[in-house]
Amino acid sequence: MLELKHISFAVPEEGKDTVKEILKDINLTIDDRQFVAVTGPNGGGKSTLAKILVGIEKPTSGQILYNGQDITDMSITDRARLGIGFAFQQPVRFKGITVKDLITLAAGDKISTSSACEYLSEVGLCARDYINREVNASLSGGELKRIEIATILARKTSLSIFDEPEAGIDLWSFSNLIRIFEKLHQDANGSIMIISHQERILNIADRIIVIADGRVLESDEKDAILPRLLDRSMECRFQK
Repeated sequence: MLELKHISFAVPEEGKDTVKEILKDINLTIDDRQFVAVTGPNGGGKSTLAKILVGIEKPTSGQILYNGQDITDMSITDRARLGIGFAFQQPVRFKGITVKDLITLAAGDKISTSSACEYLSEVGLCARDYINREVNASLSGGELKRIEIATILARKTSLSIFDEPEAGIDLWSFSNLIRIFEKLHQDANGSIMIISHQERILNIADRIIVIADGRVLESDEKDAILPRLLDRSMECRFQK
């Protein structure tokens, strides 16, 4: 279980003696094996929240508990050891490292080529074509995202956080991502948090959290929130 208690985050404003509040008194609980989608307008604090959860940023105030343990001041490495995984909006490229190397590092132990290939197959990639390729600029955004998901599968994370996984990928790759997330939710023993604006991703979540202006506006089961979000979206379209 993940618990956020009164999490706030502020940064100094450039050229001023004031600070800008990015997150404002966030209180959330994410249960085990729950699939949560976080949505809301751009600039509302969603990606900052994800970075705070994995330890890239530290909150200005508040407390983060993971399975009852205070991880507020823990490093990225220590949180990863506890089973918290993060997939960036723009996956990192590693020149000189092969796909097999990356999956092996994620697994935390030596694994066979056939085992690494199984993870690639699970995310819809032909292992024969990818296993020995470098994780560099020759790979498309969709390929990188699926390889990154394969590393999370190999790590067997208990909390997997994805920051806008649909960004920059084609429609075919996006359709495959939906299938992958559905299977990940079905098979995984841990929780999933996805930051997204996409209706198809929101529709497969158990719960939706709406964040705007650094605050949690709504947090409820998908069936209670999604119809309202869709109605608002249609209203905005007609008003334009």
